[in-house]
Amino acid sequence: MNKKMIKVDANLGPNNRRRFLRLSGMGLAGAGLLMACSNDDDMNMMEPDPMGPDPDPDPDPEPMVFDLGSGDLGVLNYAFALEQLEADFYTKVVNSFYTGISEEERIVLTDLYNHEVNHREFFKAAITAAVGTSTELILPTLEFDYGDLDFSNRDQVLGTAKILEDTGVAAYNGAGKLIESADYLLLAGKIVSVEARHASAIRTLINLGSADFAGDDIVDVMTGL
Repeated sequence: MNKKMIKVDANLGPNNRRRFLRLSGMGLAGAGLLMACSNDDDMNMMEPDPMGPDPDPDPDPEPMVFDLGSGDLGVLNYAFALEQLEADFYTKVVNSFYTGISEEERIVLTDLYNHEVNHREFFKAAITAAVGTSTELILPTLEFDYGDLDFSNRDQVLGTAKILEDTGVAAYNGAGKLIESADYLLLAGKIVSVEARHASAIRTLINLGSADFAGDDIVDVMTGL
């Protein structure tokens, strides 16, 4: 099966709080799923770019729309896409750690790599079991192009990791209400709690000794939610 190359644009600018992550080159369709997963103010993934059309578009785009499916299958495929991205990112990180990495950072990033690979393989197995012989319903293996992201640069790697983890938490929170199976909902709840711990760990690495692990851009100081 041919792999689809996905361009990843992690916008780290201070004035782009809602435009965290943009994946171009991948069209995903699923009944109500994209809208439900992007209702969160901090989750604006796979929506039309609010900045307008790309001023430098690909002259030879390869359009592909993959139907995620409806119900639980759609949610599983959506999560599988996110976990493929996270596993791919951390694989690149641990294969060549950035310059000046500390032992603590090496341990944390290796743990995150192992977790995300396990998540990816879990969703692949769950979807495979769910579709039986209809293997065309499984989201294909994706490849990701990170553009000019410098994997040897600590700030860029940790900044992108923060974006990915925050995006993962928001995606699971947004899609949870669409899950019909109690078993899948329980597993999604466990996985999103792990993703939240990842987000907290990355924030701590970025700003040691701070309260950023529960930053007020994520946790409402008045409600604790």
